[in-house]
Formats: sequence, C-alpha cells, structure tokens
Amino acid sequence: MTNQVAVAAKPITDEARKIVADKVSKAKSKLVMYHPFFATIVCSLPMSEDNAYPTIATNGKWIKYNHHFMADLSPDEVLFLLCHEVGHCVFGHMFRRKNRDPKKWNIAGDYIINDMLVADGVGSMPEGGFHDPQLVIAGGGTTDGVYSLLPDGEDNGDGYAGTSLDICCDADGNAAEQSASEAEVQVMVAQAAQTAKMCGKLSEKLARLVDSTLRPQVPWQDVLRRFVSAKAKVDRTYARPKRRFVSEDLFLPSLGGQRMGEIVIAVDCSGSIGPQELAEFAAEMRAIKQDVRPTAMHVLYFDSKVSHYVKFDQDEELHVEAHGGGGTAFSPIFCEVDTLGVEPVCCVVLTDLYCSDFGPCPSYPTLWVTTGSTTAPWGEVISMKSGDR
Repeated sequence: MTNQVAVAAKPITDEARKIVADKVSKAKSKLVMYHPFFATIVCSLPMSEDNAYPTIATNGKWIKYNHHFMADLSPDEVLFLLCHEVGHCVFGHMFRRKNRDPKKWNIAGDYIINDMLVADGVGSMPEGGFHDPQLVIAGGGTTDGVYSLLPDGEDNGDGYAGTSLDICCDADGNAAEQSASEAEVQVMVAQAAQTAKMCGKLSEKLARLVDSTLRPQVPWQDVLRRFVSAKAKVDRTYARPKRRFVSEDLFLPSLGGQRMGEIVIAVDCSGSIGPQELAEFAAEMRAIKQDVRPTAMHVLYFDSKVSHYVKFDQDEELHVEAHGGGGTAFSPIFCEVDTLGVEPVCCVVLTDLYCSDFGPCPSYPTLWVTTGSTTAPWGEVISMKSGDR
C-alpha cells in the first residue's frame, strides 16, 4: 500500500484518471450486488478526486480521494476503503470529536471500523491499516473507549501499530448546521438499513449496530426512572412534596398512594462496578424510591452467588454499598428472589453484563443498567455510557 504521505505530484493523464474512475465504479457495482447497506450510502455521497488529501477523506457530505493513492490499490481494497468512509458516517465520527485530538480520534475510529469490516469479510483491508480486535474489546467496542486506550503525542501515526487509511474531517458549519447534517446522515443510514433489509442482506450484527447508533441517546437515569415509574400505578400529589427540592423553595408533586409493589435491586460486586458508578446508581434509586414509594426494596449483592441481602421498607432510607467480590453469575439473583418468596413488580441489575450465566427469563420485567457490554438474551438494557459509539 502507498504510504499516507502523498506521492510526489506528477502529471495525471486522462487515461490514468479513467482507470481509477473505472476501479471506483466497479467497486460501487460490487457493493450494490453484495453489500447494499454500504452501497446505498456510498452512492448518496458525491465523490471526487482531490489531491490535497494524501489518501481518502469524508466529512459526511462527500468523499474525496487522492488519485495516486487510489491508483495503487486493488479493486477489493478500493471497495474496503469506500465502506470505511461509510463507517465514519454510521458512527458519526465527524460530529462527535469535540476537543479530542483529531489524529488520535481518527485512529480510534479506524480500529472500530476496520474491525467491523474485516469481521464481516467486506473487501480487503489495505496493508498497514489499524486492526486489533483485542484493543477493540478492551475499549468496549466503542470509538470513545479505544481513544481512551491510545497513547498521546504520536505524530503521523508513529508508535501506533498501523497507518491511517483516511482522514475523517470534522463536519462543516456552526453547531446548528452540524446538527442538521448529523440528522441527514442518520436518515441516510436508516434508509440504507431498510434497503439492505428488504434485500435480505442486513446481517444481525449490522442491524444491531445501526439500531444502537440511531437509537436516541437518552440519559440512563431517564430510562431507569421511566422503567420503574411505569410499574407504579399512582397519582401525583402535593400532600407529600418531593423533599429534595423543598430546600430550593420548589414544591413539586410526588407520586401519591401506596399501590406500588416491591422492587428488587441487584448489584454486581465482582469488581466490575466502580465507586463513582455505584454512587450515581444509588442516588438515582433513592430518588426513585422517594417518588414512587414501593412497598419494599430488596437489595441483593452478588458475584458468582448472592453474598448479601438487605430489605428496605417503604419509609426506610435506601443505602447501597459494595459487598463480596469474585466471579459473575446472574442466575443466582433470580433463584434468591424465588427463595425469599418475593413477587417484585420489576428488577434492576447494576452490572457490566460480561457474563454468560443469565439463567431463564423471570416472570417480572428486568432492566440491566450496564457499564460494559450492551447485550443480554432478555430484559431491557441501558448503558451508563450510552453516548459511546
């Protein structure tokens, strides 16, 4: 593969340009036949030669490539790179850099995209591209996570195990214009997914990726509150205002009545939950307890077994703190609930979800509040890092 530094300028003949244009055209045709998701987005983005870029680049509005760079690639490598640019659009990298180092952010995105394309057998990755499945796993499968693991201060990729295949440019315009552009890209991604699905060529992995990317990034606290409050058939009342706002002279209605049943809270103590995450979770559950006033809250602490149990009645203040430490298994949670004879209206589990022992789905709704994986065989999942992609 040609190094990222552009080949010294030399005259480009019409015939040479035609060869590269034909190579790009054939790659697009192959995408239409075998990878309609990527084809739909590639064909929606204007593409042109621009030798100011050393390789290939996108900002979500266009794709531009260096003639000399593309001329040295095989047809399958061109196909791979076109899909690589689509990957930046799918993950919204041009909209989410913020104050991060641009080179390091681009490299982190490369690791995520290349891992996805190589795993799905899309084209052929050019030699030297960033590819490290273990790094992607260590970063939680997100660009943000991989970025946090990369070293700082490296110039031109030196010190990294690979070479940047492209440049992901920041989106043009002010904040409002970038927001509008991001919405357009999300619509384009959704349409591409629908097209591929109609063709029967949208893999489960890609479908999950698109779903997690397009799903509104709602704060996990809001999802948790909605999940629990939906189980409480109570009315709002000013007879018992929310105490945590009284000090600010705000008298807001709480949820009245005593018709909500019991709630189970399970806390993973295998070492995967940090003190800050535990404190945030506990504070939110205390606030919810005050608002919906469940008959009781049952707190189970677990690792490979349930190591500690505390019951909090309706008028007792909830306290959550770490106990135990070891492996992880989820099935003991639900066995313990059965043993206690509790019939909860719902169960909320704080964990990183890195476990294969889930056990059978219980009869009551379960919400996994996760600091790691976002995959569970049943129940609803919300990430405490839901903005990561």
